[in-house]
Amino acid sequence: MKILSSEYFSYRNNELFCEEVPVREIVNKSGTPAYIYSRKFFQDRYRDFINAFSPVDHSVFYAVKANGNLSVIKTFVDQGSGIDVNSEGELFRGLKAGADPGKIILTGVGKSESEIRLGIEKNLLLIKAESEEEISLINRIASEMGKTADVAVRINPDVNPGTHPYISTGLAENKFGVDKSTAARLFKMKDEFSNIRFSGIDMHLGSQITSVYPYVEAVRKMSEFYFYLRDNGIKLSHFDIGGGMGIRYSSEEVFTINELAEAILPDLKKLGCRILLEPGRSLTANGGILATKVMFTKSNQLKHFLITDAAVNDLLRPSFYGAYHHIQPVVLESERKEITADIVGPVCESGDFLAKNRSIMQTFGGELLAVLAAGSYGMVMSSNYNARRRAPEIMVDGKEFYFVRSRENFEHLIYDEESLMK
Repeated sequence: MKILSSEYFSYRNNELFCEEVPVREIVNKSGTPAYIYSRKFFQDRYRDFINAFSPVDHSVFYAVKANGNLSVIKTFVDQGSGIDVNSEGELFRGLKAGADPGKIILTGVGKSESEIRLGIEKNLLLIKAESEEEISLINRIASEMGKTADVAVRINPDVNPGTHPYISTGLAENKFGVDKSTAARLFKMKDEFSNIRFSGIDMHLGSQITSVYPYVEAVRKMSEFYFYLRDNGIKLSHFDIGGGMGIRYSSEEVFTINELAEAILPDLKKLGCRILLEPGRSLTANGGILATKVMFTKSNQLKHFLITDAAVNDLLRPSFYGAYHHIQPVVLESERKEITADIVGPVCESGDFLAKNRSIMQTFGGELLAVLAAGSYGMVMSSNYNARRRAPEIMVDGKEFYFVRSRENFEHLIYDEESLMK
């Protein structure tokens, strides 16, 4: 089997470390399953974005939906990052993590009145609108509050990002944003929205995009539209290229952030405005693993099974998207043979698997596996299905590690049900 390692998760004497700490040492305190993150990875990836786009006035807004742990958000906020929130709950988390409201973008295709009202009340940097009715609602709420709301319009550039249909957001068939003709009409109606200040145009092509070409095409289309608006008297202060930059889960050929910047900076420089970026996965995914214990192994005439204590409720992506996460032992045993196995969890569903027909070193009950690239869309998509307690999250910082979320207890599972039981 292929063994992957990096500066942040590496093997020393055949044992997996996160930064300077053995994963086994962490698991001895946390139990399994457990999410383990490298703070240095998060910090380094943020600096990569800042440095790559330094030739233009730009700001990075960490997309909280990728990993909403307060300590993860705070890591980016402490670096100077803004945040992109997609709900009232994510805004609540961002503010609790110390984010400056003036560096928060409120996004989402279906914002509630309470979310819009809260965004205006907190004086967020901007609200990203995705329909004419939403713009009218923002204007009405802002008028009732005696305020002016800063609003950007999300435009659907109708560019194929070449990614999974469930995470493609920039095609005309997708629910996100408005087409350019609708956007042009709305901008020209700006005087009718007396409590809105239009500040920019935004796009987001999708997620896990592995080629720079969709960005090149979309930025060129959107640049033409930006200049069209300017020529028609619409002055905007920012141009938002969104996020969606892909990462390597297995053997994907992915671009670096420097390669992306090199490809689109020539067009961005011509705009003469502030450039916004909203990365999520690329800032966190390969900075985390899900550590799990093999509970049992079994075989039948068709295949081998490794039954782990991590399940579909802990990591949904393999079942939901058919997504690949590389899985390898925490301790390597050179004399072990290689087998092909389904790596499955204990939940009562056939869709409860982490991998199928996966080549892996022969592993026995009680031994540990590391599910890689679990720093994004892992814990945030977890659930309590089968009344399972959600996993703890642990942050590693050099030679130290600490819990940033404890394992749920059984009282968490029933919340206030017992007091309301009839």
